[in-house]
Amino acid sequence: MTVSEADDSGPRTTGPAATRVWRLSELVRLLGGRLRGADRDIRGIAALDGAAADELSFVVSVKHLPELATCRSAALIVPPACADEAAMAGRSLILTPDPYLYFARAASLMYPATPARGGVDPRCVVGVDGVIAASTEVRALACIGDRVTIGERCVIHAGVVIGDDVRIGDDSVLHPRVVVHDGCTIGRRVTICSGAVIGADGFGMAWDGERWCRIPQRGRVVIGDDAEIGANTAIDRGTLTDTVIGRDVRIDNLVQIAHNVRIGDHTAIAGCAGVAGSTRIGARCLIGGAAMVVGHLSIADGTTIGAGTRVSKSVREAGHYTSYFPFSTFDDWRLNAAHLRQLDRIVGRVKEVEAAVRALKDPQAPAPPKDP
Repeated sequence: MTVSEADDSGPRTTGPAATRVWRLSELVRLLGGRLRGADRDIRGIAALDGAAADELSFVVSVKHLPELATCRSAALIVPPACADEAAMAGRSLILTPDPYLYFARAASLMYPATPARGGVDPRCVVGVDGVIAASTEVRALACIGDRVTIGERCVIHAGVVIGDDVRIGDDSVLHPRVVVHDGCTIGRRVTICSGAVIGADGFGMAWDGERWCRIPQRGRVVIGDDAEIGANTAIDRGTLTDTVIGRDVRIDNLVQIAHNVRIGDHTAIAGCAGVAGSTRIGARCLIGGAAMVVGHLSIADGTTIGAGTRVSKSVREAGHYTSYFPFSTFDDWRLNAAHLRQLDRIVGRVKEVEAAVRALKDPQAPAPPKDP
């Protein structure tokens, strides 16, 4: 099939078509919001700069309004502040205070996950004394250990390895090449993306003066309901207690969660972050990409950690914290780095100048004590 032949079939949409045609009024009935303008058929959702006429797009704020000049979409999700300008060219609008959230919910309706078809592929290896619900689908070359319990409507993709005594709740999805080690517990409606490793041994060892002595890791990993774990992320099992991931936690790709860590409900951690052992992260926290959290710390509920930040002490009060050096040209960075290396000497000079100024103002004032 040539490219031209592929382009000639079906409606002209820029992304994948929805599973069926939707009316704008249907979305409003199901998701709320207010429809302004004509009711229309919608076949998909796309970004402003690539939407076709029969696709729904969205405007998050007034700063995106200039993009409407080249947008072909005849229907937009917009905040009320953008309604008048967005309605130009006869567009239909769904008005809502949070267009991005509305887009997320509309996309979930229009592009639902493929349901489990039920059944175990004969090319799988399945251990003894386990229970796999009849509605669950286990695809080719999965390997499932002994005494495993898998709930209803789960999808276990090709090449997944599940160890002994694992429990997986209803409606969970394990994508290709996921590994869940012995004894771990996965909640309901959990998604684990390709290559993630759940329950590998934590980094535990003791030095005896000549060599490292390995510490057996006997805890588990427990993942709460509605969590999502990104591709190639590693969550290590606890040493004696469990590593616990709370409900509705979102962990991005390539994140390292060490042994005995506990992460509170609704926390989100962006890609390439690392959390060292025995740290407690509260609920509703946001951890930016490439952030590093030192072990044995506590982070308060509702804390935001900026991208690239190194957290070296506990955070007792919620707030927005960052330690990342600002982006700059190399020449500016080299100059600032040179100043940083001299910071202690510069502080001493400033104190000397302050003392001299005080002496000029009040010659009788006693000299301040010198630093130890």
